[in-house]
Amino acid sequence: MSDDILFEQRGVAGFITLNRPKALNALNHGMVTELARQLNAWAGDDGIRHVVICGEGEKAFCAGGDIRSIYDAKMAGESGLADFFHDEYLLNAQIKTYPKPYISLIDGIVMGGGVGVSVHGSHRVGTENTMLAMPETGIGFFPDVGGTWFLPRMPKETGTYCAMSAGRLKQGDALETGVLTHTTSRQNLPALMEALERAEDVDAALAGFHADPDPSDLMARSDLIEGIFSAPTVADVMNRLDTCEDPWGQKVAAGIRSKSPTSVHLAFEQMRRGARLDFEGCMRLEYRIVTKILEGHDFFEGVRALLVDKDQSPKWQPDRLDQIGETVLAPYFEKPASGDLPL
Repeated sequence: MSDDILFEQRGVAGFITLNRPKALNALNHGMVTELARQLNAWAGDDGIRHVVICGEGEKAFCAGGDIRSIYDAKMAGESGLADFFHDEYLLNAQIKTYPKPYISLIDGIVMGGGVGVSVHGSHRVGTENTMLAMPETGIGFFPDVGGTWFLPRMPKETGTYCAMSAGRLKQGDALETGVLTHTTSRQNLPALMEALERAEDVDAALAGFHADPDPSDLMARSDLIEGIFSAPTVADVMNRLDTCEDPWGQKVAAGIRSKSPTSVHLAFEQMRRGARLDFEGCMRLEYRIVTKILEGHDFFEGVRALLVDKDQSPKWQPDRLDQIGETVLAPYFEKPASGDLPL
């Protein structure tokens, strides 16, 4: 067991600490497998009433998966690039169906893989420092780790907006869209954790540390968002953004056009399909998409531009939204030769 993730029983609670603060607690493969193993052990332990997960440090709960390691493995000619995602997606499903209360204490940045190990739990508690995003279209990827499930279920197409544009959610946004179930303040966290050590009733314990969030800017604009992102195609979404009277529309349009065109189209189609699938179907769909993405160009180019060379100038292939048609998209939704995710 490494020090990247820590497990401790305190009272009736099993505490998980993501312990890579210098890497913003990004998940690596070892952390994923160790977390899955420990959750399985605690599920059968009568001394553990509930599980609590948090991140070390004040900057981030978890800023995502360690995608740089996937890039490095690709550059080294290694095989098995999908293994990390295979195990991560199984972990997401394990959290979704966990038989005991699973409480995420979110303080700071939570993105990508960090969302996957928090949002599927029964209780999602965010502080005033919460900054949640699924920024994957900006690196040639897609909003995975169960984004196919929770994003389409956010109200008024706010999830589709977040998926395509990498829109950020503050504490109030996340609560009003259902991503969070509870809100508290950073200063309450130590006392809240102590209360959870002995709590017989998790909901009552959390209620005692409630702190009202600021109003949601996202939901204040939700009618506009719904009117734009309910459009039947990506082209129609972009046209509605371009002709939006609110300057916000042009800003969002420019942001989307900076992302991988393939990823933007994938995210849009993913949202439409995910709305009709159960959770296991969503995770199988994600595994199909990621298997295909790892055979392509944009993901590795996005990681190169943002994390390796840091020139912030990815060269997408294709490089325009209007170059992505059904023949480009269809293979991403086909069952891979290796088989579907075993759920």
